[in-house]
Amino acid sequence: MKILDNGICSISTLQASGYKEGKYGVSILYHENSTAAAVYTQNKVYAAPIDITRKHLENGKLSAVIINSGNANCYTKEDGMKKGLELAQLVADTLDIPVEDVATASTGVIGRQMPMDIIKPVAEESLKRLGNSRECASCAADVIRTTDLVSKECAVESTLNDGTVFRVAGMCKGSGMIAPNMGTMLAFIVTDLEMDKDTLQDAIRGSVQKSFNMVVVDGDESTNDTALLMSTNDVKGTVDDNFYEALDYVCTTLAKKIAKDGEGATKLIEVVCDGADSYDDAVVVAKSIVSSSLVKTAVAGADPNWGRIISAMGYSGVDFDPDNVSISIGSGDDNVVIVDKGTVTTYDDPEKLEAAENLMQKDELIIRVDLHEGSENATAYGCDLTYDYVRINAEYTT
Repeated sequence: MKILDNGICSISTLQASGYKEGKYGVSILYHENSTAAAVYTQNKVYAAPIDITRKHLENGKLSAVIINSGNANCYTKEDGMKKGLELAQLVADTLDIPVEDVATASTGVIGRQMPMDIIKPVAEESLKRLGNSRECASCAADVIRTTDLVSKECAVESTLNDGTVFRVAGMCKGSGMIAPNMGTMLAFIVTDLEMDKDTLQDAIRGSVQKSFNMVVVDGDESTNDTALLMSTNDVKGTVDDNFYEALDYVCTTLAKKIAKDGEGATKLIEVVCDGADSYDDAVVVAKSIVSSSLVKTAVAGADPNWGRIISAMGYSGVDFDPDNVSISIGSGDDNVVIVDKGTVTTYDDPEKLEAAENLMQKDELIIRVDLHEGSENATAYGCDLTYDYVRINAEYTT
């Protein structure tokens, strides 16, 4: 698998654009007669663009996506639907495609009507800038940011077992209001490998479970979350495990970028649960640890607090023997076992405690727990919880 540096425009026939004025931005992705599938938030309160996109993707056909930042178009009733469809119609008229072939997505403040007098001219300008270049890809990924500090992109090239070369490229946004329940952000993944809608649906659902659904920043599940996978159908070949590996790599890379860019975050946390009796048990334990506010604040303070970790494991609901658990702190190639099968190792070896404290100063941290109950494992991603998280969210609507 080869890493590419052209972002979403690594798919050579895809056109992308992005334009922003003030806090309002609009990105466009365009490839006529693509196939597509998506997964969405499970929040009972969901935004108008999700309603629109769900309906437009029923036949698995898609030609364009319009994404706006600055306003979530959520809890906006009938006016929200009308305004979302107005943006979709603008794209359809400009590109001469059916409005039913346009998907919509929004991110920003909830409960406020879309200021169409501002957003529509921004969308019109973005449409004028469609193209396939590094600049187009960068703009598309950048203007959908809200509290994100950095844009998030990933693209790879790989080969099927029969020798067919294909590509997968993606971009996403997400920083706060991130919790593990699909997918708690906006993500757009494009491949040039031909697929029908059912294969695409299975692929994005499976990959999301291992990537975006394993991210926790603050435990709040958003109302607008969409992860969309589209195929330009330019490359003919039989889908095999190499495609799923490439898709998982792109989605997991983007998921980790969301976790690392969590609001106010200074550290990326990976929590690995090994030795579980089942994969589901491993997922639950890993998420429980990475979701714990006490674990996250301990990470912020570089405190290897094994008590908070074992406590989060204990209330996860998974059955295990606490006296047989191992816990380690790592970063890069360095790793320190602080609990070995129920025995705290740092009591008799203060150097281990110091080494663990030093590792927790790093900006990328791995907490690994082993239940010693079986052979299944899972990894969750998150970040520390800092004073800045409170500041950012205390001032969000103003």
